[in-house]
Amino acid sequence: MATISKLSNPNPAASLSSSFKPRSSSSLKCFVGFRAAGGFGSKLVSSSSLSLTNNHLLKGSLVVRCSLPDGNGSSVKRTTLHDLYEKEGQSPWYDNLCRPVTDLLPLIASGVRGVTSNPAIFQKAISSSNAYNDQFRELVQSGKDIESAYWELVVKDIQDACKLFEPIYDQTDGGDGYVSVEVSPRLADDTEGTIEAAKYLYKVVDCPNVYIKIPATAPCIPSIKEVISKGISVNVTLIFSLARYEAVIDAYLDGLEASGLSDLSRVTSVASFFVSRVDTLVDKMLEKIGTPEALDLRGKAAVAQAALAYQLYQKKFSGPRWEALVKKGAKKQRLLWASTSVKNPAYPDTLYVAPLIGPDTVSTMPDQALQAFIDHGTVSRTIDTNVSEAEGIYSALEKLGIDWGYVGSQLEDEGVEAFKKSFDSLLDTLQEKANSLKLVSL
Repeated sequence: MATISKLSNPNPAASLSSSFKPRSSSSLKCFVGFRAAGGFGSKLVSSSSLSLTNNHLLKGSLVVRCSLPDGNGSSVKRTTLHDLYEKEGQSPWYDNLCRPVTDLLPLIASGVRGVTSNPAIFQKAISSSNAYNDQFRELVQSGKDIESAYWELVVKDIQDACKLFEPIYDQTDGGDGYVSVEVSPRLADDTEGTIEAAKYLYKVVDCPNVYIKIPATAPCIPSIKEVISKGISVNVTLIFSLARYEAVIDAYLDGLEASGLSDLSRVTSVASFFVSRVDTLVDKMLEKIGTPEALDLRGKAAVAQAALAYQLYQKKFSGPRWEALVKKGAKKQRLLWASTSVKNPAYPDTLYVAPLIGPDTVSTMPDQALQAFIDHGTVSRTIDTNVSEAEGIYSALEKLGIDWGYVGSQLEDEGVEAFKKSFDSLLDTLQEKANSLKLVSL
């Protein structure tokens, strides 16, 4: 099986064809709507004509159509995403990536300021689309093994997306406009392997606004410090507990201090704190307990823990140690709310977005959560409006026997395994595709 270090180094400028280069907002008109479930030929309806019931969206997928002036598109207007950033200092990102990356243009126009990806996202994108076939065929015909071919498909998407978000990165002086790509999930227990993979991905993508995603597993905490110390910006992913979050912050600070750089302004990071999956697990534990008090706490654990994470963020990024780094240009490692889609249909569809709004944070949203917030989200600072209530919920759950340490470790294990499964499944799919073409074998 190939390692990522066998990748060639594609030219990032050449990888973005002229047809992929973003046009100015004044020359681009867009149509954003939904395709109702029912197949590729299903009827397309505009977002303005959608009927919403019980605060939930019509089942379907976000569809984006763009046209040049005099075409049949309509201009994207100001949305709540613009207000989210401009009024409350929270950056809305999109948790998805597929070809063509030009589908991101209407989302950027509607206020999206960055993109996150992961092995599951690429598994879905590559296995369900023919858009990757030509490049894949060329790669395997040139002698690339399956895993090397996979990484080149991914790198091209990341490079193309980085080009689209580069204007935001430039306008904010490196504060926003990032695109995240994750190291192989097979390296979650490999400290040195993760370091080498991160360094190589950073080199091969070769874009200033790329975030290398590293999981917050115990073996990878030292990896985060080392990668940051090399001047590489990192998105730390799969954070499920306050204890592990504090270790992630310390790794970032340790890395900045160990870097030896006189100017730290170009080394940035986000800490991806997962939300909805916490409720999925804790709710099951509460239902097993079964008392009225336990059942009343369903759907409250995730937001409460996230609110306490924000308190920890404020504490850690203040005081003498942090101020010494600020003098060298250091930027805070922003909290990023991940896993923001609602898993339980009984809960409001903005449950993991609306209560977590606050300055210097990021909310990355998949299609359903993004469109729900655009449609009926309310923009106001909520993350620290009732910290005492969050503390009370966190404590009440402990008293009921909920072990937060267990919750964090269990969800981390599940997250790592899910990404490994997606990664392995996609490689199997690509191998089958190559075999059908009688092109290559492992």
